[in-house]
Amino acid sequence: QLQASGGGLVQAGGSLRLSCAASDSTNAMAWFRQGPGKEREFVAAISRSGGSTNYADSVKGRFTISRDNAKNTAYLQMNNLKPDDTAVYYCAASRRLRFGVPDSDGYDYWGQGTLVTVSS
Repeated sequence: QLQASGGGLVQAGGSLRLSCAASDSTNAMAWFRQGPGKEREFVAAISRSGGSTNYADSVKGRFTISRDNAKNTAYLQMNNLKPDDTAVYYCAASRRLRFGVPDSDGYDYWGQGTLVTVSS
């Protein structure tokens, strides 16, 4: 079970940190998002060890994914937020994969989503 938190309202250029707490240890974890009228899209992923990460081009250099395995928690630090980042953000975890992939089919568990709204 995954519990996402940390969303909210922020002005453009601001920052937020999302958290995703898992009830048990997991393999790869990731964040996806779904904006208004858009399909769900990949944001970032991190390997089981935390040593490997990958990002969508749209967030590279602004977002950082990390994890604390002692707490079974993943984080998404979001800096220099833009109105286009407005979306419901979902965390996901894989039972099978040690390394993150940008395909939602790679993940078996999903959090409930947390809303991020960026005002211009």
